[in-house]
Amino acid sequence: MDSKAKFLGHPVHPMLIVFPLGLLATAVIFDIIALSTGAGYLFNVSFWMIVAGIVGGVVSALFGLIDWLVIPGGTRAKSIGAWHGGLNAVVLLLFLASWWERRIAPASPSNTALAFSFVAVVIALVTAWLGGELVDRLGVGVDSGAHLNSPNSLTGRPAAGDATIAGDQLPRKRAA
Repeated sequence: MDSKAKFLGHPVHPMLIVFPLGLLATAVIFDIIALSTGAGYLFNVSFWMIVAGIVGGVVSALFGLIDWLVIPGGTRAKSIGAWHGGLNAVVLLLFLASWWERRIAPASPSNTALAFSFVAVVIALVTAWLGGELVDRLGVGVDSGAHLNSPNSLTGRPAAGDATIAGDQLPRKRAA
């Protein structure tokens, strides 16, 4: 199923999710390092990473919603997409709660603020798997006719291309 929100021929949502996912996960890693080493300044770094991650998550979610709205109803992809998006909203809300708890004293977050972040990152691992399921297993956001010799997306030609390019020259598995 082809993505509806594209930039230079590629789906926007998967391009954007790396930023909030990386920022929010790294914020938790910095929190863990700060807790284990006593380097309180890393809590400040986590505070600002959470801000950037939330902003990036909201932007990414808008493009994910555009793609989800065109998935046919009654399909496994629609259901998995709903879980993916809904749980990611929970992740963003938990990180927002963590940020809110930290805002008064970013260099010394409460246990509650840390717990919000730690729970959120565990849920984010589940939502990342669900996103992979959507793309890798269900083909959401993948050009129809995509194959190993598809033409460059900037050419404007469909992924299917012609039969001679479509993989006729690819090595075949031998029967055992």
